Amino acid sequence: MEGDASRITETMSLGKSQESRRPFKEPLGTEVGSTRVITIVFIALLIDLLGFTLILPLLPSILDHYSNNNDSFYMTLQHGVDWFSEVVQVPSERKYNSVLFGGLIGSIFSILQFFSSPLTGATSDYFGRRPIMLLTVIGMIASYSLWAISRSFELFIFSRILGGISKGNVSLSTAIIADLQSPKARSKGMAMIGVAFSLGFTFGPMLGAYLSMEKEKGEIFYVRSAMFAVMFAVIDLAFVFMLLPETLPKEKRVSSIVSGFQSAAGLISPRALFQFSAVSQNMETSSKENLKILGLVYFLYLFLFSGLEYTLSFLVHQHFQFSSLEQGKMFFFIGITMAVIQGGYTRQIEPGNEVKTVKRAIMASALGFLFVGWSSNMILLGTGLLFYSFAAATVVPCLSTVVSGYGLASQKGTLMGILRSLGALARAFGPIVSATVYWLAGAEVCFTVCAFSFLLPFILLGYIQKQRKE
Repeated sequence: MEGDASRITETMSLGKSQESRRPFKEPLGTEVGSTRVITIVFIALLIDLLGFTLILPLLPSILDHYSNNNDSFYMTLQHGVDWFSEVVQVPSERKYNSVLFGGLIGSIFSILQFFSSPLTGATSDYFGRRPIMLLTVIGMIASYSLWAISRSFELFIFSRILGGISKGNVSLSTAIIADLQSPKARSKGMAMIGVAFSLGFTFGPMLGAYLSMEKEKGEIFYVRSAMFAVMFAVIDLAFVFMLLPETLPKEKRVSSIVSGFQSAAGLISPRALFQFSAVSQNMETSSKENLKILGLVYFLYLFLFSGLEYTLSFLVHQHFQFSSLEQGKMFFFIGITMAVIQGGYTRQIEPGNEVKTVKRAIMASALGFLFVGWSSNMILLGTGLLFYSFAAATVVPCLSTVVSGYGLASQKGTLMGILRSLGALARAFGPIVSATVYWLAGAEVCFTVCAFSFLLPFILLGYIQKQRKE
């Protein structure tokens, strides 16, 4: 992160709005041009994530708010969750049912990402990255505005649905980085996207919690956070409009939007998604197989990781009696550690070494969750969280970099949209499965089974390396 301030200054000095709206041609292939694009994407994504994560510490209180007000739609859904908790033998305490309910609501966002990311990516392959990025930010402004004025659970859910449909700027950000010509620049760009995530998920929730405590008399506690989310989104829209260049020239775009949508629509089928059907037609057989394996590794890793990440707060509450404030400090520690690793280590990984790095990180993740699952003191817990943070800071950026090297230039948006959808699919189901195993068999069994399950993506990556050496 030490060079980010100078890059921001450089970006502002170069960023005349008329100039920045023109497609990058020669500058995109230069180090200065690539650095400028990476910096703009980093700042835009960070602003977006600060607004997006404001709601995270508020969700349990929001559910309590509608429950205490006996909102009819909320109570109908709660009855369904209560029934499900009895079927899978989740403990009968009401607070645990609320946690499960919150997890199911949160999965709506990832499921919608599963459907929308390939369509967003395919659309940007035809119209260009910049206009679609602007459209997604406008959608997020509408989503946050609905949240700010929501007084019923139906309207709140609708705001989350609109947000899930509109949240395509992450896959678009990876597509923009994938447009860069230099492998080293792409690697650095993917790492900086990871840094933006770490910083956003570190400071956004803290700001959201602070704003909820600063409410005026008679004001609903989440309104101020929602208004700040709107403000962040408006700032992001202005920043993207004025500074983000078009990185996909017209000559490199797909020729037909209809064929692009047809290919993307096929990705609603999980089988087509894992086959990378929309982008693999013109690839060599070995490249197709590598891409399929990479997609499967990406899915399996996030499926396991997101599930364990979801149950982590339950474990520390049970084993160490962590309060909400102490859990906030724990996630702050994780976020800062990830940002340091991504800013100082991940973005310096030499092109070609990504797969080897991912293998190390997956093993570190397995060890980390074993330490956490069986921790009996703060030293073991802290050691496990360090391994956890290292894996979280390296796996996704490195895999994204490797995948971005496949396919034609005109297909990068679709390609990264597919990868984003695989991640969304994993994050939609991982927490549900992991939470069920946790409550049925206990923390130690859950974390141990999942830790050893990391061996599968590790073995698959070994096959990728073998093919590369041949």
